[in-house]
Amino acid sequence: MSLVEAKQPELPSSSTRSPVTEALILLCHSGSFLTGLSIVLFWAVCALFGEYFTPYDPLADDIINALTPPSAEHWFGTDQLGRDVFSRVIVGSRDILTVAPLATLLATIAGTTLGLVTGYFRGLVDDIISRVLEAFMAVPVVIVALLAIVALGTSKSTVIIVIGLSFSPIIARTVRSSVLSERELDYVAAAQLRRESALHTMFVEILPNVVPSILVETTVRLGYAIFAVATLSFMGFGIQPPSPDWGLSISSNYGMIGGGFWWTVLFDALAIASLVIGVNLVTDGVQGALND
Repeated sequence: MSLVEAKQPELPSSSTRSPVTEALILLCHSGSFLTGLSIVLFWAVCALFGEYFTPYDPLADDIINALTPPSAEHWFGTDQLGRDVFSRVIVGSRDILTVAPLATLLATIAGTTLGLVTGYFRGLVDDIISRVLEAFMAVPVVIVALLAIVALGTSKSTVIIVIGLSFSPIIARTVRSSVLSERELDYVAAAQLRRESALHTMFVEILPNVVPSILVETTVRLGYAIFAVATLSFMGFGIQPPSPDWGLSISSNYGMIGGGFWWTVLFDALAIASLVIGVNLVTDGVQGALND
């Protein structure tokens, strides 16, 4: 063996890599994950910096040019108030990418906490909380949201809280199933023998081992949250005018489709669909990386 060959370090084999490293490598080679991430990042950039590269003010009325079809001047046409549809679609991602992720984060925190408590304590605590969550899940999310918004008033904060609390029982059920399996393992018994507190055992010992299922469920819920926000805005109970929110824009213009003014709705609908598809592709990639 030559001196040069002797100095070359050995590359770590796949068996010496941590599970996190393995998952990241798989994600970097996942076509669905990278495609979905590109779509989500595109709309995230539009949400943050959209007004800097839109050709027109998305809130400026121009009645003279109302309902102009797509052209070189207005790529996506104009709406009934003469506002540039392209500019509104680009900036319209801001509200939905603010409300939906925050609602999903709230659902994840609340659902994870409930899932840890019910799965760890079991018995009477599990029975009571699970029955309440099941009763809550029996009511459609939109109905719960409408009742809460009517009672509390329409605002972004209300929409975030309502959607977050509506999705938390679903996440809690997933986390509970994972915790029930983890609770029977030796490391939990060792923590109990050390007389660790229940909070320590749940959040320090068990929680890191159920993170993969939480990540998958969170990305799934994000896609549903986007649809929920758009639906509430379409029904007039979500984000309010003059926001260029996609669901609100569809609600304001869908009645003109019969008159041939299809562009006032089509591009907002495609934007919602593309964002949801992007999130679903990310979910597929994450799930595949964690299951391999």
